[in-house]
Amino acid sequence: MSLGGISIQNWENLGNEISNWIFDYAKSNNISNLVVGVSGGIDSAVTSTLCAKTGLNTIVVNMPIYQTPSQLNLSNLHIEWLGKKWNNVEGHIIDLTEVYDSFNTKLDKISTSELSLANTRARLRMTTLYSLAGSKNGIVVGTGNKVEDFGVGFYTKYGDGGVDISPIADLYKSEVYFLAESLEIIQPIQDAAPTDGLWNDSRTDEDQIGATYEELEWAMEEVENGFNPKYSTRQKEIMDIYLKMNKNNQHKMKPIPIFKRKLD
Repeated sequence: MSLGGISIQNWENLGNEISNWIFDYAKSNNISNLVVGVSGGIDSAVTSTLCAKTGLNTIVVNMPIYQTPSQLNLSNLHIEWLGKKWNNVEGHIIDLTEVYDSFNTKLDKISTSELSLANTRARLRMTTLYSLAGSKNGIVVGTGNKVEDFGVGFYTKYGDGGVDISPIADLYKSEVYFLAESLEIIQPIQDAAPTDGLWNDSRTDEDQIGATYEELEWAMEEVENGFNPKYSTRQKEIMDIYLKMNKNNQHKMKPIPIFKRKLD
């Protein structure tokens, strides 16, 4: 049997390689704990599973902020599944809704946009993860994939983009799904539509971006391999979406600009 034209054994081997890489990094830096935020999505499910496979103490945290019941339940189901398979997993639910409301109230008189408040949710979660990691000699393990991190920059700067290591950032979203299947991630998470969970409604990533991850992967590969002038109407739309997001989010993907003084 194969997944995406690659044997399940090879996907299992890749999972073991990534887990070993995480383990080696942690051990070489005297790290005791791996801290992962889980959202009920495929990326965080795969990342937390790879962390659990290292045998190192893995702290998985569900941090709801006005989360939809379906997202909340998926996160909890995944934490429960991890705990049953690996005894080195420590699961927590930390409801940040009151913290978010308090923060929002403090800024209300100054005025904030819907987008900035959505990003605030991600930054509150990042702060929570780093508080746990700092208290337990741990590191925050990132859950971003290749398309999000290096293609369209679909993440919150200093939110879910604020991490110490990124185990799956060299994998396309489709590859994350194949890896999830080889890891036997629970089926409801594999079947769920990707969403960042930062909004009060149930909008998906595709709703926000205007393209599927499969389409974005196509555009990313086209840019890397050279453009084809004979695009269909839809392909032109996808390429426009990809190029616009890639350009607008370069500030996330590139190092912080530093002024260099001239020395005599």
